[in-house]
Amino acid sequence: MNASSLNLVKKTHSCVRLERDGRSLVIDPGGFSEDDAVVGAEAILVTHEHPDHFDEGRLRAALESDPAAQVWTLRSVAERMSAAFPGRVHTVGHGDTFTAAGFEVQVHGELHAVIHPDIPRITNIGFLVDGSVFHPGDALTVPDHPVETLMLPVMAPWSKISEVIDYVREVKPRRAIDIHDALLTDLARPIYDMQIGALGGADHSRLTPGDATRL
Repeated sequence: MNASSLNLVKKTHSCVRLERDGRSLVIDPGGFSEDDAVVGAEAILVTHEHPDHFDEGRLRAALESDPAAQVWTLRSVAERMSAAFPGRVHTVGHGDTFTAAGFEVQVHGELHAVIHPDIPRITNIGFLVDGSVFHPGDALTVPDHPVETLMLPVMAPWSKISEVIDYVREVKPRRAIDIHDALLTDLARPIYDMQIGALGGADHSRLTPGDATRL
């Protein structure tokens, strides 16, 4: 892992931006995230095809406006983008490793969490950046690698708080920072903060979109 510190910028919902030494990587700039979420980013990582994680129009516009930008994602997303941007949209899957914008990335996971048994499961991958920061997308994937900072999907149609708490316990990160939180109301946030903080066994925090923290 690179010794330089990472700067993590929280964007709305599941979108996060990692910055180091003037280079940046963005994960899951979906339809809930800011219009400028990927501006200036060399690398864009997408965990799966759901629109709150993957906004095709916005991503195409980003690649058209910045010829240096590249995307790493799973097949279902890459197939919709790669023909228009030859050599710039890379298909990856569980077990793959790659370097993007100077960050070392490992891919973990294969399937989206179960929303309901009647709804077919789609593919989903998570990204472990620099062996330190793990973004699981829409799954409770446990990497076979220690995690310093877990980007925690705190509230979703496919989860309940007991599962979120048990996920933190199983991953055992040093810190957990909320993502997938756009649908969580201000009334509910203190309840989630208290219960995850008290029971998860890790330092738990949330950032307002636009806030940043050094890792």
